[in-house]
Amino acid sequence: MVCMVSRQGRQLQRYSKSGSRLVVGCIPYKYNPGDGGGEDLDRSMEVLVISSPKGNGLLFPKGGWETDETIKEAALREALEEAGVQGNVQVSLRSCPLPLQITRLCRSVADHLAVPSLQRKLGKWKYKSRTYGAVHEGIMFPLNVTEELGDWPEMHTRERKWVTVADAKEGCQHPWMKEALDRLVKRLSSSSSSNNSNSTASAF
Repeated sequence: MVCMVSRQGRQLQRYSKSGSRLVVGCIPYKYNPGDGGGEDLDRSMEVLVISSPKGNGLLFPKGGWETDETIKEAALREALEEAGVQGNVQVSLRSCPLPLQITRLCRSVADHLAVPSLQRKLGKWKYKSRTYGAVHEGIMFPLNVTEELGDWPEMHTRERKWVTVADAKEGCQHPWMKEALDRLVKRLSSSSSSNNSNSTASAF
């Protein structure tokens, strides 16, 4: 059963050593039916974007990373709360704070082995909040969507829609998110090219 209430408040918010708020997000993506990851990703793949509650352009799910969750749990939570999707995301053990790294080591290792490397972190960016003017550190992951829910916590305050990569780049309001999308496309393109090369080689 999905919780229909988003987390509120910043009592558990994590901050970097320099005092920046740590924000975790993801780029939800899927391949079009029957296209399973062709070389032309703008045709074969779609990404899920959401609206800002203030109506200023499109963005990907993101939010504060809190002290009672791993970075992976934060990314999955934001995707569920803001976009109503679930899927696969992978992190390295080094991304986990020490207490959670110890208590959830077995699960992290299992995730590391079970989920393809395509889901590893896309990168970390520093950006200034448009609301408060404070500097945040944003960490983005790919989210390979496996389930899209009909009801989710922020369904009445945000719209969601599947768009092409080109449309996402045009409508996204954050330059750092556009850069994360570029990295995802490059990663998936490299993987697709590698798979095609292996398929060709095995045919001879």
